[in-house]
Amino acid sequence: MRILITGASGAIGAALAGRLAGAHELRGFVRDPARVPAGLDLELFVGDVHSGVGLQRALADVEVAYYLVHSMEPAAGESFERRDRTAARRFAAAAARAGVRRIVYLGGVLPTQGAVSPHLASRAEVERILLAAVPDSVALRASLVIGARSRSFQAIVRLVERLPLIPLPPWRHSRTQPIDERDAVAYLAAAAQAPGVGGKSLDIAGPEVLSYGAMIERIAGHLLVHRPALSVPLTLGSLTSTVAAWVSGERVELLGPLMSSLRGDLLADDRVARRELRIRLHSFDAAVENALREWERIELGSG
Repeated sequence: MRILITGASGAIGAALAGRLAGAHELRGFVRDPARVPAGLDLELFVGDVHSGVGLQRALADVEVAYYLVHSMEPAAGESFERRDRTAARRFAAAAARAGVRRIVYLGGVLPTQGAVSPHLASRAEVERILLAAVPDSVALRASLVIGARSRSFQAIVRLVERLPLIPLPPWRHSRTQPIDERDAVAYLAAAAQAPGVGGKSLDIAGPEVLSYGAMIERIAGHLLVHRPALSVPLTLGSLTSTVAAWVSGERVELLGPLMSSLRGDLLADDRVARRELRIRLHSFDAAVENALREWERIELGSG
């Protein structure tokens, strides 16, 4: 089967390419080929989903297309929501014209109560656009993905390592179900051909429900450090994201929208995904151990 991975230079896209290699004819669609990890067995197509350049050529004769693109950072004064919408519409139209059978999209778990953050609302809008254009498509929804190249996971680790204490707003009590990157990738791979999931949006999640505060404590334990938490008022939320970005070396344009999504529980209902896709899940501790080990290997290799 000919498969296109849009976002092949990202953490999930590269891991997915490695998992699918050898079983399918793979293409990768990227803006910068230099960012694609070496050794991946896929044909690279250079282009841009936001402008649409290169899309039609990359999608020619493709049966399944993975859409793993997120516009977390604004460009030239344009909001990330508008960039997400424009890119999704262009990709969806190009995929429909090319006769793509299924798009597989990785979005975010939506809250069951309370307001939806702009970040998650944008993910949901992209999901609707893609499923409307190619009806047999599948949307998978995950919360925090634990992986060596995950920017959000890397930011948490750096904060724990570099700060003598962790400033946490009230969202430290919010609960979610982090998923091992290996399991998220396994779900994505299975979704390409599973017969019972076409046209559906499926939550995927790890086996444990944890508060963000508990996650940070567990990660600190794996790092063999003790970092007490400092409670800060909700009104200091924007300051917290600014400090977190500065300490972690990450962009506030990324962390700000992510943190805005943490003010309520993000709990998945993954019963359908587990029944239809049958993925064996790793524990949270196994996910963290694997991510830290892989991160160390990558840094040693680049050094």
